[in-house]
Amino acid sequence: MLAPNDDRPVNLITTALAGAVAMAAAMGFGRFSFTPILPGMMVSVPLSAADAGFIASANFVGYLVGAVLAAYGWAAGRERLVALLSLLATAILLAAMAVVNSVMLFAVIRFLAGVASAFTLVFASAIVLSHGAAAGNDHVQAAHFGGPGAGIAISSVMVFALGYVFDDAAGGWRADWIGGALFCLVSLVIASALLPKAPVRNGQAKEPPLVWNRPMVLLTLSYGFFGFGYVITATFLVAIARMSASGPIVEFLCWFIAGLTATVALFIWKPFVRVLGLGGVYVAALIIEAIGVLATVELPHSVAPLIGGALFGATFLAITAYGLQIGRRLSPESPRRILALMTAAFGVGQIIGPVVAGWIAQVTGDFVLPTIIAAIVLIFCAVLVMPVMKKIP
Repeated sequence: MLAPNDDRPVNLITTALAGAVAMAAAMGFGRFSFTPILPGMMVSVPLSAADAGFIASANFVGYLVGAVLAAYGWAAGRERLVALLSLLATAILLAAMAVVNSVMLFAVIRFLAGVASAFTLVFASAIVLSHGAAAGNDHVQAAHFGGPGAGIAISSVMVFALGYVFDDAAGGWRADWIGGALFCLVSLVIASALLPKAPVRNGQAKEPPLVWNRPMVLLTLSYGFFGFGYVITATFLVAIARMSASGPIVEFLCWFIAGLTATVALFIWKPFVRVLGLGGVYVAALIIEAIGVLATVELPHSVAPLIGGALFGATFLAITAYGLQIGRRLSPESPRRILALMTAAFGVGQIIGPVVAGWIAQVTGDFVLPTIIAAIVLIFCAVLVMPVMKKIP
């Protein structure tokens, strides 16, 4: 259970735990807690669907900026420091959401939170995944990418519980943001204690430039469109449940179930990798996610968010993780560059998604049409990579 780190042993269990905790805070709370908090903000601030889409998109613009900045070599040797400082920034920015009341200020804060979450993802992943790969242990990756799902589930419980103490009219959404900030501070302490000091180096101080080929181009395009296809459900699932009058229990359960299924998704998908290969699993998960996304608006209101949330959680992190793993295999000499640039492509897609969905929902009065568009885009993502599946190592 050990991997090398500057000639000193690193415990893979604590390394995986550090990655999971960091990802739970930066992604599960820093990014995705906006989803269960949003309905309360729409009522109390108030925010329109277009406002909500704009704020969500600002977060994803920040995520794109962070991913692009992370692609350069300025953080080489400082990955741990940058990842931890980004976690601290996430806590501060979550707390800041509780003390403002302006759409523009919300957008600025969410932009900065997007930068912080991208830094944590890229640099914590560079450390954790390199140790898992050096030891040949796939469980490290599964635990690391299960972190956001755990964060989603915990955030849904937190929002649901605080709803009994503070109602929307009394500013309950502000308490939700403060609770997320406290969770991130605790996570920072844990990650500081457990995260290894550096990634496993591949023998070169600076990664060489990427050498693009057809499989890499198609994968990156697919990953970018996936950002659009997944993000509408990721942003508006709980709002969809509220607009359909599903009730507070369904609102809570749909995001909680999404978090639980996301937490164990990579463990569930792992046996299928041996049968289908990484490319096959990537395609299968995209198709299943498309079905889940469509289910959120096409099934009866009492079960649509639950089934949609379950299928969404079971696939979106698997697609994220296996897509990045495929990228690393296609560019083994420059793993950080391909991780960062694929994340940037993903970021472009998810910037466009909330704005388009919010605008269409504002015009049509619901999220049915944008959700159908998202499902179609996810199928297109699968079709894009089918011609090169056999070329994936």
